[in-house]
Amino acid sequence: MNHVPLTISDRIQKQLDDLTRAERQLAHSILENYPASGLGPLSSLAKDAKVSVPTVARMVQKLGFSGYPEFQAELREELKAKAKDPIAKHDTWAEGAPSEHLLNRFTDAVIDNIRHSLGQIDPAEFDAACALAADTEHHLYVVGGRVTHTLAEYLFLHMQVMRAKLTHIQSTSNAWPHYLLDVKEDDVFIIFDMRRYENNTLKLAEMAHARGARIILFTDQWRSPVHQLATYSFSSRIVVPSAWDSVVTPLLLLETMISTMQNLTWDDTKDRMQSLEEMFDQTKLFRKFT
Repeated sequence: MNHVPLTISDRIQKQLDDLTRAERQLAHSILENYPASGLGPLSSLAKDAKVSVPTVARMVQKLGFSGYPEFQAELREELKAKAKDPIAKHDTWAEGAPSEHLLNRFTDAVIDNIRHSLGQIDPAEFDAACALAADTEHHLYVVGGRVTHTLAEYLFLHMQVMRAKLTHIQSTSNAWPHYLLDVKEDDVFIIFDMRRYENNTLKLAEMAHARGARIILFTDQWRSPVHQLATYSFSSRIVVPSAWDSVVTPLLLLETMISTMQNLTWDDTKDRMQSLEEMFDQTKLFRKFT
């Protein structure tokens, strides 16, 4: 099986419970502006986190690095990975491709992505995000980007059956600022943003956050800059032997969220489903064999 290497963010999150108070303070400082936070001098990182230089050196070693230079080198590699275009990603995979059939290699990579991603998710946070998205006291906005709009549309289609007070915003449209006119405090945005992160999506998130909206983010292992604004953020492993990133893991999380919200709202969802089916019967949209 092809095991995807841990990012430094993954290592930090796995080690959080074993860190000292000062080291946890440093860890949160690194994650706040990750990965750019660790690219400057060691003394600057220590100053920004309000910890000592020895604290930085100790935590770097706890993360498995021989020293700060090796830590920084790994961060730079992660930055390169975040910026790779499809052609560059394909070349990386093709150089060391094993001889097994792509069906098996691709499946191994996806399964590894799923296992690793689920291991990083707090079930209590996931449940809280689902409850927030299911709460019809507040309007729900769904936002996707150039590629992730397919995930947003998939969610929107299911949410139409479950709840009212729902809007699908396409961040690639020049008209998206119009939707912000009616955003109220505590409204909820579900945003999909994966590499290469889109400026429109970040700006939309910033403006919604400034109006008091809460954000649920679905992103990748390197994390969209929107994560700094999000109430809940869920990262997925997306690297597979392809020129394109995989959406299998985020889709798994999304379908799990849909199922959870269905259970939370089942009485209302059932009524809406029955009304919808009656309308489908009238339109004769679907063939019936009975």
